[in-house]
Amino acid sequence: MSALQRGPLTLYLNALRLRCPACGGGPAFTSWLHMLPSCPTCGLRFDREIRGYWLGSYTINLMATEAIWVALCGAAVVATWPEPPWTALEFGSVALMIVVPFLIFPWTKTLYLAVDLTFRPAEEEDFTAPHEAGFQLPRRRS
Repeated sequence: MSALQRGPLTLYLNALRLRCPACGGGPAFTSWLHMLPSCPTCGLRFDREIRGYWLGSYTINLMATEAIWVALCGAAVVATWPEPPWTALEFGSVALMIVVPFLIFPWTKTLYLAVDLTFRPAEEEDFTAPHEAGFQLPRRRS
């Protein structure tokens, strides 16, 4: 099965492994916060060249962070009922909202790419090597 015909389950499993959702090749990241421009195996561009593309991964990151907060805060309230430590929960919530987005960042990037590939399958032009315009110094007037 080619990378253009992967099923949704395969896309999401590859994404959870921090690999290219399309082919499973990788790695997709060179460091915790730096994703490669394209898959080293199949050449799929990870940024699909739509204005505001990564806004989707930020949204997934926000929703996942909030879900983790609800689960942990709810568990803490239930475990300490009838007198929850509200001050500790308040400061813990702030710390959680700062730390969790960084901890789940790579997964939210690859999962959003899998979501996008589910609804907008890759086409041949998505597999071309990415290119960046070179920096040019302004010309001096003589």
